[in-house]
Amino acid sequence: MKIWAPLAAGVLAIAAWAAGQIVQSDEPTRIQVDVTRVSLLFTVTDKKGRFITDLDKNDFEIMEGKRRQTISDFAAESDLPLRLGILIDTSNSVRERFKFEQEAAGQFVDSVMRTDLDKALVVSFDTSAELVSDLVNDTDKLTAAIRNLRPGGGTALYDAIYFACRDKLSQDQPRYKFRRAIVIVSDGDDNQSRYTRDQALEMAQKADVVIYTISTNGITRIETDGDKVLRYLAQETGGRAFFPFKVEDLDQSFENIANELRHQYSISYRPEPLVTDGLFHVIDVRVRERKNILVNVRRGYYAPKM
Repeated sequence: MKIWAPLAAGVLAIAAWAAGQIVQSDEPTRIQVDVTRVSLLFTVTDKKGRFITDLDKNDFEIMEGKRRQTISDFAAESDLPLRLGILIDTSNSVRERFKFEQEAAGQFVDSVMRTDLDKALVVSFDTSAELVSDLVNDTDKLTAAIRNLRPGGGTALYDAIYFACRDKLSQDQPRYKFRRAIVIVSDGDDNQSRYTRDQALEMAQKADVVIYTISTNGITRIETDGDKVLRYLAQETGGRAFFPFKVEDLDQSFENIANELRHQYSISYRPEPLVTDGLFHVIDVRVRERKNILVNVRRGYYAPKM
């Protein structure tokens, strides 16, 4: 079925979907945010990309602006339940590689999902975004939804991100008790969305969603404009972008994402001072007294507006 955005009074703005396409509302979109807590999920690696998993709370410091923050909660290799959105480009531009993408995505679902804890949804996007499987813990249903996809049409990538974050992945509360992530398989060349790249990114940040992207532009090693979009979305949300050079490398990209989801640190803090201005606040997570360490974390968060 085509996506239809439900009403959620006090949390989501009114949105309408007509003929399977997003119709933008004049009302601002609102997602409920914990006023006093910022939660971060991230990975730490060395320069060679190997996960570092032996750090504890005292190894980290968080800076918001020029002010050091006090960590209130910490967990290593977080076992939080996963809320995952799998967004698959079904436009004509990926037709030649589409069958392999389906197989790799199906294997990813089987390998990463814990049916007693996790839920995932599948959204396809071409001329419009389409919800082909809602949030479920049934891996057979998810893989069947992926297997039944067919390519054709344009590319509404940003609409797919916006919908998945606003109407699905942001729903389970409280936020800090779930890991939220999106995996996008696409060439990144949006030509149909009603929402912009930055509107999609803002919605992902407000929903605390980490974005992982897998480019399907692997014919050439030259970075395309679409690749730049995919890299940007991943970097800004604390995810990673993968650029397999041949379709056979897609399996490895999905496996890398699955490994990253299993090697995350979880940190929460209460901003000091607490500012409720509705603006984006930049943060910096650092590892003390360790060199050549990379912290892969989102750039910041949107404060609630009071």
